[in-house]
Amino acid sequence: MDNRPETARAAAEAAARQSYGKLVAFLAARTRDVAGAEDALADAFAAALERWPQTGVPEKPEAWLLAVARRRGVDAVRRRQTGEAARDHLKLIAEEVEARMTDEELPDERLRLMFACAHPAIEASVRAPLILQTILGFDAATIASAFLVSPATMGQRLVRAKTRIREIGIPFRVPERAELGERLDAVLEAIYAAFAEGWTDPAGTETRRRNLATEGIWLGRLVASLMPDEPEAVGLLALMLFAEARRAARRSPDGDFVPLAEQDTALWDDTLIDEAEDLLERAAAKEIIGRYQLEAAVQSAHAARRRGGRTDWAAIRQLYDALLALAGSPVVAINRAVAIAEDEGAAAGLAALYVLGDDKRLDDYQPYWAARAGLLARLGTTGLAAEAYDRAIGLERDPAVRRFLQEKRAKLTML
Repeated sequence: MDNRPETARAAAEAAARQSYGKLVAFLAARTRDVAGAEDALADAFAAALERWPQTGVPEKPEAWLLAVARRRGVDAVRRRQTGEAARDHLKLIAEEVEARMTDEELPDERLRLMFACAHPAIEASVRAPLILQTILGFDAATIASAFLVSPATMGQRLVRAKTRIREIGIPFRVPERAELGERLDAVLEAIYAAFAEGWTDPAGTETRRRNLATEGIWLGRLVASLMPDEPEAVGLLALMLFAEARRAARRSPDGDFVPLAEQDTALWDDTLIDEAEDLLERAAAKEIIGRYQLEAAVQSAHAARRRGGRTDWAAIRQLYDALLALAGSPVVAINRAVAIAEDEGAAAGLAALYVLGDDKRLDDYQPYWAARAGLLARLGTTGLAAEAYDRAIGLERDPAVRRFLQEKRAKLTML
């Protein structure tokens, strides 16, 4: 038996990656005490790191952790003890349950837990962070950094949300068909929010966003596997895979931003694109079209350039027409205007963009000003284009994108 500390640590890390959310969900589903389940599981992992180097990794690490955590959760003596006495007591528990392992399969309650985290009674802004913590085990500081708030603020929000789940008795269940649409949307939006935070760091170099895109995809795969007949769950996974497939092409070897139209398609991940295409086809077979399927279809149209060498902007414009009718989002409207410009000319695109001019939400939205600047530049209106570029540059946080916009701005003086 391999008793080396590094083997035990690796086994504990693997169990955390594969089973953390499953164990928290199972422990919390009966009591609705998410924080209590997390505390119990944290003690179980601590016990594993102390015990497994001595006894070896158990045959079923997940069952071992669950047994210790369950005993911790109900043991009144353990709650009254602290320090060395607590650790000694937990060792005894570990020795006892290790001798009584069973072969019972642990039910997967993660989807139920995600629906609880995305319940309408939970503040919308905390749903994605709550899912990241309860399903993936992210600590509050990591989540706070990713979502650009202080660790103390994020910690308070997460505590309040978990308290709310317990106090008002938010059920751990998959909603009935009549209420599924809104609730599933909340779950999918939370997953996409996590992915988008990681997507904004294409090189994966920022500690605060590291692995968030990967974890978002992992969550998407989980929901799609647990709800294979829900086309929007499958569509979201396809959308994220299409985007992730282009990661290597989004920056030059020098770290410069490369826009989608100029990316080297040879750098795109064909395996991910093929998987996304299969998922999109599977979702479309359900004949229920939603936002994520349409967005994935847009990405599929862009991905077709790897084979045909050209982008079908007319098709992309039609997809954005459908998206705009479905969602009415100003973000969709901006992308639609860009597609119109590529299909019908810059003047038509700018006209579509100007319709949005009264939407105050766009005042501080960089993509709007960047799109406006690019179309004005194509029409030779350099003064207005320069003003729009200045606005976009001032709003952009990514240094590589800021340099790209600055270069575009500088070229105006050469015209």
